[in-house]
Amino acid sequence: MNPELCNREHLRIVVRLAAFFTLFFCTVSSYARPDMSPLGPNIADKGSAFYHFSVRTFDSTDGKRHYKVWTGIPNKAPPASGYPAVYLLDGNAVMDRLSDAFLQTLSQHNPPVIVAIGYQTPLPFDLESRTWDYTPPAEGNEQVLRGRKGGGSQAFRQLIEQTIAPQVEQHTAINPHKRALWGHSYGGLFVLDAYLSSRIFTAYYTAVPSIDHNNVALLNQITHTEKQRVSHKQLWLMEGDGEQRVREKGNHLDVLIAIRETASTLRDNGTAATFLLFPGLTHGEMFTASFQAALQRIATEE
Repeated sequence: MNPELCNREHLRIVVRLAAFFTLFFCTVSSYARPDMSPLGPNIADKGSAFYHFSVRTFDSTDGKRHYKVWTGIPNKAPPASGYPAVYLLDGNAVMDRLSDAFLQTLSQHNPPVIVAIGYQTPLPFDLESRTWDYTPPAEGNEQVLRGRKGGGSQAFRQLIEQTIAPQVEQHTAINPHKRALWGHSYGGLFVLDAYLSSRIFTAYYTAVPSIDHNNVALLNQITHTEKQRVSHKQLWLMEGDGEQRVREKGNHLDVLIAIRETASTLRDNGTAATFLLFPGLTHGEMFTASFQAALQRIATEE
C-alpha cells in the first residue's frame, strides 16, 4: 500500500476517534446496564446430549481474583487433526446462554471444545474482576474505569496461556492451529490486546470492544503492526449499529467507521482481518449474537 495513502488512512481513523472521545463520557451512562440477577443452573448443570462438561477453579497469582472455568467437550469424536477450541471470556454469562439446541447445531459440523472462563460468583459478571483482568494498562497513569481499577490484562493473559489452557487441554485432542479467543466489551478490548501479544491463539473475535481514551492507541498499534508478527492470525471485528438508538446519534457511528477502517487497513496490508456488522443490535444484544457467531463460524470452517 502506498505509504502516503496509508498515513492518510491512519489519520482519518485518529480524527474520527478523537471526535468520539469528546463525547464519550457524556454518553457512556446510556449503555444498557447488564442484568445482575443471580444465575440458575446452566447447561453444564442440566446436562447436554451433545457435549460433556467439566469445571475447574483457578486463582490469580496475587490471590485477589478467583476463576471458574467450564470446559465443554463434544461427544462427537475429534477429527484426526484434533478439535478446534474456543476460549470465551465472561464465562458465567456465556454458560447461562448456551442451550442444547445450539450445541446440536455445532455438532452437525466440526464442533469445537468450549472453554468458558468465568469467576467464582453466582452472578453473570464479576464487574470488579473483569475490569482489572480485561483491560490493558493505560500509558503513564493508573487506569480507573467507572470507579473500578483496570490494567491487569497482561497477568490475566499469562494465566490463561500458562495455567488455564494447559490444564483444560490436557488429555484432549486439540488442534493448535485452530485455537480461538472471544470477548465482548472489556473482553473485546482484551482480545485486541491479545491479538498483538498472544502466541497461542490463531483466531481473535472482538465484539464491540470498549475503545476509550485510555486505550485508543490499540487500534493504531494494530494497524501499524508488522505483517509477519500476525501472519498466522485472523482478526474478526464484530459490531452492531443499533447503539445509535440509545446514545447520541453519530457517536457510536464514528467508532463503527474507525473499526471498519482498521479492518480495511489490515486487509490492504495483506493481514487477515474481517469486519462483521450485526444490523440493529445494541451493545448488550451483541453479547450472545457474537459468541454464537464465533462458535458457528469455527465449527463450519474447513
